[in-house]
Amino acid sequence: MLKTRAKYHLGQVVRHRKHPFRGVIFDVDAIFSNTEEWYRSIPEESRPSRDQPFYHLLAENGQSHYVAYVSEQNLIPDYSGEPVDHPDLEDLFGEFEDGQYPLHFQMN
Repeated sequence: MLKTRAKYHLGQVVRHRKHPFRGVIFDVDAIFSNTEEWYRSIPEESRPSRDQPFYHLLAENGQSHYVAYVSEQNLIPDYSGEPVDHPDLEDLFGEFEDGQYPLHFQMN
């Protein structure tokens, strides 16, 4: 059965369930919308179902900043209260407040 509602929202800070990174959601795909090559690069035993929301994150770990594409099943909310330090945040979001980032603009 296809899940039609995303659990997380734009501007929310989340963590990866298995890997040591966190990020801010800046886009959501209702179902998997990346390349087949990307999907097959995930070890088969860890490969998430395509039929769930996938999130685009402005992500950070201890060494770098990057954009991540993560399935809903692999995310958990981040309740640390700490802002994310990604250089592209200011292009999309306002100042960190109450554990999340407000959008600078209205989405369609």
